[in-house]
Parts: sequence; C-alpha cells; structure tokens
Amino acid sequence: MATAAAALPHQKTRRASKAHDVTVTDPALVRRAVKAAALGNAMEWFDFGVYSYIAVTLGKVFFPSGNPTAQLLSTFGAFAAAFLVRPLGGLVFGPLGDRVGRQKVLAVTMIMMAVGTFAIGLIPSYATIGVGAPLLLLAARLVQGFSTGGEYAGATTFIAEYAPDKKRGFLGSWLEFGTLAGYIGGAGLVTLMTALLSSDDLTAWGWRIPFLIAGPMGIIGLYLRMRLEETPAFAAEVAKAEAARPKVPLREMITGQWKSLLLCMALVLVYNVTDYMLLSYMPSYFTSELKYDETHGLLVVLAVMVLMMVVQPFAGALTDRIGRRPVIAAGCAGFLFLSVPALLLIRQGSLLAVGLGMGALGLLLVCFTAAMPAALPALFPTRVRYGSLSVGFNVSVSLFGGTTPLVVTALIRATGNMMMPAYYMMAAAVVGGVAVWRMSECAGRPLPGSAPSVEGR
Repeated sequence: MATAAAALPHQKTRRASKAHDVTVTDPALVRRAVKAAALGNAMEWFDFGVYSYIAVTLGKVFFPSGNPTAQLLSTFGAFAAAFLVRPLGGLVFGPLGDRVGRQKVLAVTMIMMAVGTFAIGLIPSYATIGVGAPLLLLAARLVQGFSTGGEYAGATTFIAEYAPDKKRGFLGSWLEFGTLAGYIGGAGLVTLMTALLSSDDLTAWGWRIPFLIAGPMGIIGLYLRMRLEETPAFAAEVAKAEAARPKVPLREMITGQWKSLLLCMALVLVYNVTDYMLLSYMPSYFTSELKYDETHGLLVVLAVMVLMMVVQPFAGALTDRIGRRPVIAAGCAGFLFLSVPALLLIRQGSLLAVGLGMGALGLLLVCFTAAMPAALPALFPTRVRYGSLSVGFNVSVSLFGGTTPLVVTALIRATGNMMMPAYYMMAAAVVGGVAVWRMSECAGRPLPGSAPSVEGR
C-alpha cells in the first residue's frame, strides 16, 4: 500500500492511502479537515453577520448625512466594494492553491481575513478624522474581499478532496453549518448589544466590539489549519507531475473549462442572491423599508438561521442519497413559486406571518447550502479545481451576490415597489434552474481527475 504523500516527503505520512487506485480516508483526519475549513468560513460570515446587522449604525459612524437611506446605501456600497476585488483574490489564490497546495493558501487567507476584520474595529469615526474614516473602512473591506477570493473555493475543495465519495454531501454541508454558526454568532452578538446598549453608546463605541473579536478567532483558525496535512487528491496530482509543483496555465484554468465555469457561475448566482437576500439584506429591509422594531427583526432572522443549522446536516446527507440535482432543483422551484407569497407574509407584519415567510425562505435556501459545497468542486478536475472554482465562484458572487443588498435597495428607491426582493429571487431561480438542467449528477461518484475515495475504519 503506497501513500498518497509519496511525492511530498517533507510532510508527515498522511492517514489517507491509495490501494489499487482507491483512496482510503481516515475518518479522524477527515473530521479535523472539516472542522478547520468550517471555522474559516465561520469567521468570514461572522464579519458578514456583524456588518449586515449593524449596517444602520455603521452608516451613522462612517457616512454622516441627514438622509438615512443615503447612509444605508453608502454602507452597503462599502459592503459591495469588497466583492469587486474577490475575482482578483481568486485569480491569485486559486492558481496558487493548485500549485503549492490547498492547506498553505487557506492558512494565508485566514490571516488576511482576521486582519481585515480586526482593523475595522480600530478605525476612527468620521467625526474624528473626516473623509479618512470611510476610506479606511473601504481599504479594510478590500483586504477582506481579496482574501475571501481564495477562501470559499479553497475550503470546498479541501473538504471535497478529503471526503469519501458516498459522504461528500454530508461532510460538505458542515462547511455551510460553519457559515451559519459564524453568522449567528455575529448577528446574535449585535442583537445582544442592541438590546443592552443605548443607541448613543452603540454608535460611540459598542459597534467596535464584534470586529475586534476577529483577532482571537483568526489565531485559533490559523492554528487549526496549520496542523492539517495536504489533501490526498492534491498529493496524488503532485506525484504525477514531473516537477515538484504542478504548473497550471491560466488558459487551461479558464478557457479550458469554460462550460464548467458557466455552470458554476449560474449555480453560484442563485445560491448567493438568495443567500445574501435572506441573511444580509432582510435585517435592514425590516428596519429601513418596513419600519419594524430593530430588535424584533433581528431576532426573527436569527431564529431562521438556527432552523437552517438544525436542518443543514440532514439535507447534506439527503444529497448523498438522492443526488445533488434534485435538491438544487427543488430549491430553484421553491424560490420561483414561493418568493412572492413568502414576502407578502413577511409584509403582513405579525410575528407568526413573518416567521412563516422567513422560515419558508430559509428552508429553501438550505437546498443550496447543503448541496453546493459538494456540487461545485465536482465541476472541475483536480489539476485546476481550486483555480477554476475560485474564478467562477468569485466572479458570480461579485456581480450578483454581494451586490444584492445595494441593488435591491436602489430598485426599491427607484420604483417604490416593496416586492422587489421577491422578484429578484425569482429571476435568480430561473437562472439556477437552467444550470441544474445542464449539470451532471455527481453524488456518490469520484471527483474528476481523482481516484475513487472510500471511508476507512
């Protein structure tokens, strides 16, 4: 039995081996890999949760104006700016991950994310340094966006390449469990602070606390990632290469995978438009558009995320049993036909109606969060997986996902139509439905370019 690490003598012998062209994974090592990858995703979304839930306060701190809508648009503009550099981060970190390894690049992205988030908590207000405050906020957001360009694609690739074929959906779903845990942590902290602090205290100093927490979180995440070994699939790819490091031309990574890239971008579009609409935009929609009590709206969204966390692993296991395509297709159909009724329930205003509407959208979103971490890496072969997935994922997120709060807020202002969030999700669902129709089923099958993978004992 030859180890997959034969070409990487500087690493410890890994407990995932290849016998007769079958990779046998060590469950304990796989669990460690999933935890480390999920923690990085949790930290990324901790920041998103904090930023989205405290957007109104950040508008007052960094963008003084007599118009609350202008403040909110400016805050979401800084939020969206980070997504403009995500493709650049993907172009840097993706090919690097295919060349030097997934583990090393994921350690770097963890450091950068922690530094960018921590820095926001240190920025003086507009009242203190004037226009320098929003410029520094923008700079910190750009650092976050650049690092995030290599984070999600790397984390999904890392888990997918470690997981046995028959459990890839279940194990991949824990990445999004980390996403929800991070978001709940950030949103819950802001909700608690909103309830305990006065509006003046929150604006004066309280908003800094959630961002400063990113420092210790980053240190813990970096420690976990540095203890990991390289994935068996990448180690095998290195072993096949003539040089010590595989070299992947940019043309092969992009133009050589153009069909898979288009599928990836369409799937990511429906996944992220609905995700950012529900988790990033709705808290502000409750307060700024529907004039709901701020704490009331925050608690509703928080409860929906807890519901999603509970369902997430079961939905991931379901994708292993019935396939990724049926689950994703169900999510697309649900958003197409239920977005309008759900938003009408939310606008009705009672706690029961809001809970039912948000709960329905949250369960539909689980169809994507459970299936995508396993479906997206399976679109690309091992040789270009990290790079191609980084490009496709981040271009789509930058154009459609991260801009969702800004675009929908602007559309409501321009048209006066409060149903714009529903129409936007329906349009995304149509795009996602076409992508599902064109994609191949990958559940229970080896990743392209990799040997079959089974779970050891």
